[in-house]
Amino acid sequence: MKAVVVYEAGGPEKLVYKEVPKPILKKEWSLVKVMGFGVNHSEIFTREGKSPSVHFPRILGIECVGIIEETSDENLFRVGQKVISIMGEMGRSFDGSYAEYVLLPNEQIYPIETDLSWEELATIPETYYTAFGSMKNLQIKESDQILVRGATSGVGIAFLNLIRSQFKTIHVEGTSRNLATRELLIQTGFDDVIEDKNGQLQTEKTYDKIIELIGPATVKDSFNHINEHGIVCSTGQLGGQWFLKDFDPITDIKANSYLTSFYSDNVDGSKLSELFQFIEKNKLTVKPEKVFELKDSSKAHAFIESNHSFGKVVILNKDLGNYKNR
Repeated sequence: MKAVVVYEAGGPEKLVYKEVPKPILKKEWSLVKVMGFGVNHSEIFTREGKSPSVHFPRILGIECVGIIEETSDENLFRVGQKVISIMGEMGRSFDGSYAEYVLLPNEQIYPIETDLSWEELATIPETYYTAFGSMKNLQIKESDQILVRGATSGVGIAFLNLIRSQFKTIHVEGTSRNLATRELLIQTGFDDVIEDKNGQLQTEKTYDKIIELIGPATVKDSFNHINEHGIVCSTGQLGGQWFLKDFDPITDIKANSYLTSFYSDNVDGSKLSELFQFIEKNKLTVKPEKVFELKDSSKAHAFIESNHSFGKVVILNKDLGNYKNR
């Protein structure tokens, strides 16, 4: 099969597209034909050598959508069944989805019934699941004033789309380090755009709810902009910092406000079903910003790391064969 392998830490050029052996089925695992997957910042961190538990060579990829090719448990799955998978240790302790096939533990494969195209479906798993979990933890009401810190990211755009599909008139602002993206963010649906400069928001505005996608690098500053009884949800780590340093919950969490979080490893079939029901109920249009082929994975990484990065990037395996309309 074709796959993208990382042999050593470095830039996008370290993603090597090549022929590798197709995984062999084993007990309690199933082989999935990968139809597509989203590209995530965590995979960039891993490629750069910033995931200490990951050893190279490794095929990256923490999510995928596809078809059951072979299974060790025909009571759980049927060949040809449409499935998605998120997280676990795929792309980290074992090879992930940057390939034509991926071998996955049965416990982290989730059957899905949907009429969405592969392109649309590949946009959802990691990104929309993370945004949906964060939205639920923020306990959003239509009267809330909301800030998306890291608005140009895939999760930031997904979060906006989820909220707008449920609350048509809710006020949502976004942040960006590059105000050249302001007009695009406004066109996407944000009410205003705040500059995020050196980890400091260039405004005195305050909000009821903040989804913090930059993460530990800026979460303290986010509490300078939260209203009393407001909630900050720390979800992403786009700032490249993994842990909060010198953090005192008593003084750093603004008086009478709350800190929560959401992590996409908090996943199960019922939560995924709830997400897809929400998308269908609210007639949410789901689409990626850019689509690449597997052989161009390095270009996808380069785009995400560029100043032009915006929204969700997905990779589709070009030859969909007879699976296109299944």
